Amino acid sequence: MADLNEEGYLDQPHTSAGRIPTVKAFQVFVQSLTARRLLETELDRLRRQLAEPATVAGCVERSSHLVTELTRGFGIAAAIPTDSQTLDQVELIALADGRVLMVVVTRDRMVRNRVVSLSEPINQDELASIRNYINRNFAGCVLSDVRRRLQARLDEASAAYDEILKKLVILYDKGLLDLDMVPEIHTEGTANLVGIEFHLTRERVRELFRTLEEKKRVLELLDRFLEAPEGEVIVRVGLGEAHPNMKQLSLIGISIALPSGLPAKIAVLGPVRMNYQRVMSAVLHVGQAFQSLPV
Repeated sequence: MADLNEEGYLDQPHTSAGRIPTVKAFQVFVQSLTARRLLETELDRLRRQLAEPATVAGCVERSSHLVTELTRGFGIAAAIPTDSQTLDQVELIALADGRVLMVVVTRDRMVRNRVVSLSEPINQDELASIRNYINRNFAGCVLSDVRRRLQARLDEASAAYDEILKKLVILYDKGLLDLDMVPEIHTEGTANLVGIEFHLTRERVRELFRTLEEKKRVLELLDRFLEAPEGEVIVRVGLGEAHPNMKQLSLIGISIALPSGLPAKIAVLGPVRMNYQRVMSAVLHVGQAFQSLPV
């Protein structure tokens, strides 16, 4: 015991407390673990539940719910859009006060929308013609190619004499198809972290929970610690280097690529002292079920 304590594998939080494993000890321990295989019936259940939502956003939300349910931890799921996504269709809807709702759907079921205000109004019939033009000519093309090809058409001299293309230029300048690459991210299970002994002041604990409510900060956490090859479950014990309030937390996650090429991540944040093998298994199989979806 004295040797383990001296080498940094055991700690004694208080004088009257017993010795407990340190982050270093858990780091050694998890190296010997592998994810347990689930029964095929359980895998089928995960696939069915993930197939129910009609959009990627719904699948992301369902994934975080499933890993939270299976692990009683803080579940995280994210899908990161790229220029390599394929256009499915565009919808344009006239709103009041000269505004237009622009909706872009990609083949992997990601949906983005944006409301823009126009100084020159465009009626619904004109919007329908623009929509039909884009869908007829560019559906099934990669987004980066759509923008390049559309820009080339708009640059042609003849475009200046085409009333539909004139209106399309207005919407294009307002950002049609210039989509914000904002990740779909969902978290669940903050209440599961309440009972953890963080050895922090109340204000520090509140600060930690506020951090976990910021999707940008959570995504930064995933990007920093889940850089391993796709399909490999990664365990990061103790996250103090990311944030001083996260010393007593570990992250278990996996990076996957959906059939469409869309990158996604599934992860669980939990206490350093957790059932690592169970969480590794849950993360692996929810990730595999998500990856098997036709999106």
